[in-house]
Amino acid sequence: MEWEQVVRTARSIAAVQEADGGVPWPEGHVDAWNHVECLMAMSVAGLTGPVRRGYDWLARTQRDDGSWPMKLVGGQAVEQGGESNHAAYIAVGVWHELLVTGDEDFTRGMWPSVRAALDFVVGLQTTRGEIVWERAADGRPAGYALLTGCASIHQGLRCGVLLGEHLGDPQPDWELAADQLGHVLSAHPEAFADKSRFSMDWYYPILGGAVRGPAAEARLAEEWDTFVEPGLGIRCVSDQPWVTGAETCELVLALDALGDRERAAGLFADMQHLRHEDGSYWTGWQFVNEKWFPHERSAYTAAAVVLAADALAGYTPASGIFRDAGAYVTDRPTAACGCSHARSRG
Repeated sequence: MEWEQVVRTARSIAAVQEADGGVPWPEGHVDAWNHVECLMAMSVAGLTGPVRRGYDWLARTQRDDGSWPMKLVGGQAVEQGGESNHAAYIAVGVWHELLVTGDEDFTRGMWPSVRAALDFVVGLQTTRGEIVWERAADGRPAGYALLTGCASIHQGLRCGVLLGEHLGDPQPDWELAADQLGHVLSAHPEAFADKSRFSMDWYYPILGGAVRGPAAEARLAEEWDTFVEPGLGIRCVSDQPWVTGAETCELVLALDALGDRERAAGLFADMQHLRHEDGSYWTGWQFVNEKWFPHERSAYTAAAVVLAADALAGYTPASGIFRDAGAYVTDRPTAACGCSHARSRG
């Protein structure tokens, strides 16, 4: 993609941003995770005004416990539960914005929101190390964890640690939580609900930085033919003939993080059939029926495209944010995780 195309795609995100700063899904609700991803993409293109309105939205809608409602419409909660991965992603966004702009005042202004969000997240970590997926409106934690969500949380915790160090407010509890979560992600698939039909569960441990090196290469090889459709992109789910742009671009980012630039660039080129003439992107393509599915263009798909373009071309100082997610991986099992060498320590 040429730079002008990147900017055009970022502007397609700004075009759907609501007056209060929220960036919605096509059906109209806003969630904090996809909202942050859209802000990151607009930041790549230098759209500072919309980006900062989006962070103001996050600060206004954050609850006292550090979470955000699962879904908001018009600034009002329509689903009250707080998702752990939604809360964690603000740390990725704020770290990304600092890398892109160097704006210290913005970073310090957002730090209380980041601290509250990651404290909420760590409060949902089990003794073994996984982080359950939500806290319900009545305060009860969920009974299980999600692999993709925890992989994203791993990156959020790492970015939060970096922010704390940068601001002179270190957070060793977050670092410990990230270490333990990374171990569970890499060594304990039994800790997570089985969502293996979704491609995200395949590549997200790599994208979030918990799995790198030979283990990551083996993980990709194991399911490559299951999910990758040559010339089109990757399937959202293994059992449906449906390729999606956001998942394809996230796999591009995971491949780039491993240094596999050739396959990353190839997949990025393959998914360009989803591009609309205005720079936005169709969410997906049903390749048996040969129809857009769903029949929508989503801001989060455009955002994933812009972030993948930045990773491949190096447009901004934040282009390596997903590569760097694996820079601090340590194997930190605990006595509770069940590993034999952990038990021998305990």
